[in-house]
Amino acid sequence: MITRGTTNTNRLRRVDRWIAAQGALRSASDPLVVDLGYGASAVTTFELWSRLARARPDVSVVGLEIDPGRVATARAQLDAVKEGLTPFDPGMAVSFERGGFEVPLPLGRRAAVIRAFNVLRQYREDEVAGAWARMTARLQPDGILAEGTCDEIGRVSSWVALGPEGPHTFTISLRLAGLESPAVVAERLPKVLIHRNVPGERIHDFVAALDSAWTRAAPLSAYGVVQRWLGAISTLKAEGWPVIGGTTRWRLGEVTVPWQAVAPA
Repeated sequence: MITRGTTNTNRLRRVDRWIAAQGALRSASDPLVVDLGYGASAVTTFELWSRLARARPDVSVVGLEIDPGRVATARAQLDAVKEGLTPFDPGMAVSFERGGFEVPLPLGRRAAVIRAFNVLRQYREDEVAGAWARMTARLQPDGILAEGTCDEIGRVSSWVALGPEGPHTFTISLRLAGLESPAVVAERLPKVLIHRNVPGERIHDFVAALDSAWTRAAPLSAYGVVQRWLGAISTLKAEGWPVIGGTTRWRLGEVTVPWQAVAPA
């Protein structure tokens, strides 16, 4: 389906930052990244290449859209970039093609990373597994698919990371400044989880536990919002949640757990 196409500058910065740190990109012999469903403007695709190029200068990005009009618009925007008419690097290795979940790539290439954000929100929950399977079939053996959603300005974001064999992890990433409650992520959960945020489901338990830990960490606000978040994540770990990673990622407003910790019951 053709998405609404809504996009904004910096909207996907949180997942881009996460992708840039992944071994699937950093260790790939062919650092090819696919931006699936980039929307009515190519700006987030250009931003994706710009952020990933800091970690892999040889990265190339292919933007895919099923709407030929959007492909034509993106190519015109790319021409402006290459002519030096924008703040983006004129030498960026970016191209745009028509395609969807089948992820068409030339010469039998496979993607090291596929970013598919705000694409599945309009689909039914029972259609997610099929879309996941089609996309992950186009990954390199150690590749990852980051599939999720975010708010319009990129302050609230969550995603599932999948390999060719299925889902690995679930990540929440929030702008900590001005954050009142981590439960705000309930409105921006991936399609596979958004309707599962009800009592009796693991994702509901996780979001509730995170929100409770955040509330109890309120006294740490005296030392700054980052310290409050670190305290909340430490509480989650102490309560037995299998939080992945350490303070380097947590300081960014992230928390990641294995997929099975939140998978639908």
